[in-house]
Amino acid sequence: MRTPRSVAKILVAGPVGSGKSTFVRTLSDTPFVDTDVMASEDIGKLATTVGIDFGTRNVDDVRILLFGVPGQDRFDFMWEVTCEGAQGLVLLVAADRPACFIEAKRTLRFLRERISVPVVIGLTRSDIGEQWDPNEVGAYLNVPPECVVNIDPRDAASCMEALRLLFEYVSPKSNLLTSRESFALV
Repeated sequence: MRTPRSVAKILVAGPVGSGKSTFVRTLSDTPFVDTDVMASEDIGKLATTVGIDFGTRNVDDVRILLFGVPGQDRFDFMWEVTCEGAQGLVLLVAADRPACFIEAKRTLRFLRERISVPVVIGLTRSDIGEQWDPNEVGAYLNVPPECVVNIDPRDAASCMEALRLLFEYVSPKSNLLTSRESFALV
């Protein structure tokens, strides 16, 4: 393994249950750090993230630091703390839950007021029920439709596709990757 010459901080955000912890866990090639605890209220799952999930992934000469933040807006102070120094944002949204799009829009607005970074929207759970197409999602969240991708946060190749897409927009601004094709080798 080559020693990374660059570091990229990527924020992974989105509503509760959109797959943020799973995304970070799936991509991390080092021990995954999570801050899940038993949920104190009915949020549709037993455990929830209350701090920061953290993992890393080396791609070519880049060490990618993945910071997953809680989905509940009562933890928005964690969003603010974590977004400092971020170079990209992966915003996950459960495609089968229409209310998640409202929460995702609020989260995206909050983060955009604090950081100006490339954004990729990852639609999770897109194999369940009806879903919006990328043009509709892009229009609703005010991102280019080519920055909206269906992903399965349990599948490393699918998660890497979201990162590849993000770096396609990050790379020209920061020269983090030696080439766009590098992700095809992972």
